[in-house]
Amino acid sequence: MARLVLKFGGTSVADLDRIRNVAQHVKREVDAGNEVAVVVSAMAGSTNELVRLCREASPMHDAREYDTIVSSGEQVTSGLLAIVLQAMGIDARSWQGWQIALKTNDAHGSARIQSIECDLLRQRLSAGQVAVIAGFQGVSANNRITTLGRGGSDTSAVALAAAIGADRCDIYTDVDGVYTTDPRIVPKAKRLDRVSFEEMLELASLGAKVLQVRSVELAMVHNVPVFVRSSFDDPAADQVGAGNFPPGTLICDEDGIVEKQNVTGIAASKDEAQISLRNVPDQPGVAANVFVPLAEANINVDMIVQTISADGSTADITFTVPASDYDRAMEVLRSDTAGIGFQSIEGAQDVVKISIVGIGMRSHAGVAAGAFRALADRGINIRAITTSEIKISVLIDSAYTELAVRSLHSVYGLDDNE
Repeated sequence: MARLVLKFGGTSVADLDRIRNVAQHVKREVDAGNEVAVVVSAMAGSTNELVRLCREASPMHDAREYDTIVSSGEQVTSGLLAIVLQAMGIDARSWQGWQIALKTNDAHGSARIQSIECDLLRQRLSAGQVAVIAGFQGVSANNRITTLGRGGSDTSAVALAAAIGADRCDIYTDVDGVYTTDPRIVPKAKRLDRVSFEEMLELASLGAKVLQVRSVELAMVHNVPVFVRSSFDDPAADQVGAGNFPPGTLICDEDGIVEKQNVTGIAASKDEAQISLRNVPDQPGVAANVFVPLAEANINVDMIVQTISADGSTADITFTVPASDYDRAMEVLRSDTAGIGFQSIEGAQDVVKISIVGIGMRSHAGVAAGAFRALADRGINIRAITTSEIKISVLIDSAYTELAVRSLHSVYGLDDNE
């Protein structure tokens, strides 16, 4: 017998028929003798509608009331699933974030989990009751409902799994696992049987939309195995696949991966903008003059490249920011042209970041060289490069996104040729 947390996203609970399908997945685990807690998102589209209503009511709405409203979608789903399970003869009840209690700070709209009081929940699970929990929400020290940010139900599920000592957290979604790249770009992309926490963290932060980044961070910190699978698979189908797991992808500690590939996956992030400062004085403190004001404006900077002039007196500094922050970043920098000392500023929004991820890079040489050669052979110019132990990222013109992804996917032998 295992203790499992099952999380179902919005598309998995989009209507009553799909909620009944979710209930069959839950019943299968209950019939197998497992203790089951279920975390649910709001029905597909309902959160967007609630957000729209808030904004129409008042563009400057109270963030506390916003959380009260947008968290109600998960409350509806949890209640409906509990009713369906009860109708199937399964002992089940719904739980809201404040009832567990999942305690957070008071950063409404993007709250961080601080603790989970789950003694009662553990008792109910041990007694055989299925807990159906509203994801995405918690309660602050001021006893106000808080929400964890979009995609926060993944975070709720992993945090809960860690708190109750679950053997695994199964994330059910509309795809059947993690792929080597976006199958819409590369039809030969392969589903991965296993991915390390570190690799998944990189892929999630670089554009892979399967899991929310914070949920992967939590899973890695607490060593909670996460299994990504499709809720649209037949609940009655054979549940034994590779490694005695159903079809899907297990995200686990690196020690759980026997064969470490040089490259695990290719990710593309289109939410990028490039800024270049030309002829900046090459002297101590200039970099701080550039990046401290951006940090104070809560603008994240990613790829940074500095090129020193031939005489060593000036430098060009190029970096990337999220596309949504591009205008604000340009305004911040232009407001202090004299203080920074740049002669001109240039920007580009038609760029994309392509990243190559794999824990095998730590022990294999030539991965970067292969990428650069493949892009050069296809006439793709690289604007900036950053690297880490398990990642190489290049900034290129967005027009070459699909060509670059397909080329790199093929170069590293990731195409599924079966």
